[in-house]
Order: sequence, then C-alpha cells, then structure tokens
Amino acid sequence: MKRIVIAAGCFWGVEAYFKRLKGVIATKVGYVNGNMENPKYEDLLNKKATHAEACAILYDDDILTFKTILEHMFRIIEPTSINRQGNDIGVQYRTGIYYVSDEDRIIAEGFIAEKQKNYQNNITVEVAPETGFYPAENYHQDYLDKNPDGYCHIDLNLLGTDE
Repeated sequence: MKRIVIAAGCFWGVEAYFKRLKGVIATKVGYVNGNMENPKYEDLLNKKATHAEACAILYDDDILTFKTILEHMFRIIEPTSINRQGNDIGVQYRTGIYYVSDEDRIIAEGFIAEKQKNYQNNITVEVAPETGFYPAENYHQDYLDKNPDGYCHIDLNLLGTDE
C-alpha cells in the first residue's frame, strides 16, 4: 500500500471522486502544508491558516499506479489556475501533489513536465513534500455521501464505469 496527498480544490469532490477508483483503500480529507498545527476549517476561511484543502489517498499500487492517480487528478482540475478550482477561490483551493518519497516526487515532476506540452500557460500544480496533514473535522469526511446534493465543483461523471 502507498499513500499520497492530493489537493485539487474543494476536498469534498476530490474525496468523492478518488474513493470510487478501483485500488483506493481509504480516503481522508484534511489540511496540508500550511503555517500552523491542527488548523480548523474556520482558520482557513478566516485566512489564519495557509493550508490546502486536500485528500489523503491510501491505495494498492498493485491495482492502481501513482501515475494513474495523477491522470485522474488532471481530469478534474484546471492545472494552470492559481488558487482556484471551479467557483472556489483562495489559497486553500490551490492544487498540489504532496509526496512522502523521492520516487513519487520524480514521477510527479516528470508527469507534469510531460503534461506541460499540452498547455500554453504554465501548470501551477505544487509538487512538494508533505509537511503536515491534519484531518478535517468529522462533518467534512465523506461529505457528499452524507449530503448527496452538496456542492461539488467536480463532474463525478468524468470517472469511467470501468475504473
């Protein structure tokens, strides 16, 4: 099993999307790579915390490769947008790949370099070591399962039925 943290805008939709992928064992939404320990949602809203809303993904790399996870991430984001995805604007909505191993860093950087060939504007997805992931409050976990009509900037239909 491997773990990666992905920031791709509002974490509700990111979690709802990735938890449907074959090979994903568990997901948890939270706050990553910011300026304080144990931030709360209100800290992000009030701009006290600089974390990204993110989804930690635990996956079986015999079933699902890291590169495939990145392919899916790029299906659901606008990779040249800075601090914005869909209608969500702010530093907490930045896109990022937060890794634990150098192997994942190398794969992510190579993947982005290859994808850059398809864009005129620079890809702004942050690739950085994970320097602290703090689980979000319980009401954010599996939010769209609990609130099927809740806001989601991601078109969950982008996930194919065979995935």
